[in-house]
Amino acid sequence: MTDSGFSYYHQTKPDEQLLYDHLQERAEHESPEETIARFRRLFLGEQEYEVVPVWKALGRIIDSDLGRERFIFTINRCCYILVNRWQKRPRLQWAIPELIGLLSQEPSGLPPSWTAHLLRRMMQQFIQTEQYQALRRLAHLFHDRRKPDKQEETQLEHLIVRYPYLYDHCFLTDESTTDQRQQIRQMRQTASRRFDRELYQYMSYQRSNPEQKLILPTPKNPTLLSDRKLTQAVSHFTGKVDRGYTYQESSRLFLKQTPRARSYRTFKEDLYEYLSSSIDSKYGKKRFNQRLYQTLQETLPHNDSQKVSDSLIAGTCRKVLNFIVVEGAHRPNHFVLLDLTSNLGITPVVGLMLKIVLVCRRVRGDLEKRFAVLFTHYAGFPKPKVLWLVESLENLNLAFSLNFGSKKTRLLSA
Repeated sequence: MTDSGFSYYHQTKPDEQLLYDHLQERAEHESPEETIARFRRLFLGEQEYEVVPVWKALGRIIDSDLGRERFIFTINRCCYILVNRWQKRPRLQWAIPELIGLLSQEPSGLPPSWTAHLLRRMMQQFIQTEQYQALRRLAHLFHDRRKPDKQEETQLEHLIVRYPYLYDHCFLTDESTTDQRQQIRQMRQTASRRFDRELYQYMSYQRSNPEQKLILPTPKNPTLLSDRKLTQAVSHFTGKVDRGYTYQESSRLFLKQTPRARSYRTFKEDLYEYLSSSIDSKYGKKRFNQRLYQTLQETLPHNDSQKVSDSLIAGTCRKVLNFIVVEGAHRPNHFVLLDLTSNLGITPVVGLMLKIVLVCRRVRGDLEKRFAVLFTHYAGFPKPKVLWLVESLENLNLAFSLNFGSKKTRLLSA
């Protein structure tokens, strides 16, 4: 049966299915240690695999032109057959980083056959792909906490577990199957609910009176921000900071007047006023406001005389996010974001992004994707070198939780 996440080109062939069925059957009857050892014997090209029909099927796959083109998807799916199985069982999740770590290991000895030689070469190619990078990032969610690694603790990529809104964009690729997408979606929901709960507990404790604090357990700060910065960020995302309104109130007022806009051009003028009101006037007058205005004027100008529609609003908000955050992986320049955060502070800049998402909730995923681009760009950097990005990621986590999270966390703004 073909996964709906695959195109026709990636529909399963008989030899591939034999491989998948074999791994599935063995994983059901073996411990993770035995399955990982089996995976090594099958794919690292150190020996000829003992199950002859499976070894021959693998040989036919990598010996054909089409099979070699498809190999990255085949090995990726083999990995996910095991990952998905272990992921559902907390006691077995330690095996996930063990398996994925195996993929980049150098095989020992000389290859015993042409098939083994090809396997080595193709595995080297696989670890250069986005599929492998997605697996590698996923492994960071399941690292054995009993074996702390100081180097891991300082690298940005090892903080991925903290940011559920990055999961879809960092753990999935265009070729991810329906089952993989469901697993990641469930992980995201679980992590988001946990953060909502921990944030509510922390802020409730902070707002309780001294007598209550004496009898309540002290909850841990759920963020990497200092207690002071966390309290300030929560106050900013929930308080009256935008011309005497909260961000929620300000967006509702703006959306109320949007249908009255005479044309798309008028809407862009109104959007400029709505966004620029959050920019410190001294900074805005230097150059930013002019660039923001120009960006809006150059957005879909052939529609200027048209009526405002949902698709025009979404397209405009995406264009502004391109300008403020980053355009995409193909153009990861983010000088505007760096300039904004260094001049205005990280929390107000994330508040500006929140204003955009509150106007058009369809672009929340676009904002998440742009931060995933930045996360991937800086993934190997030591955490102290990218504190501005860590604080931005933490602030965005707070903004999402307080405005779109559980009912309890949204009540914190009441």
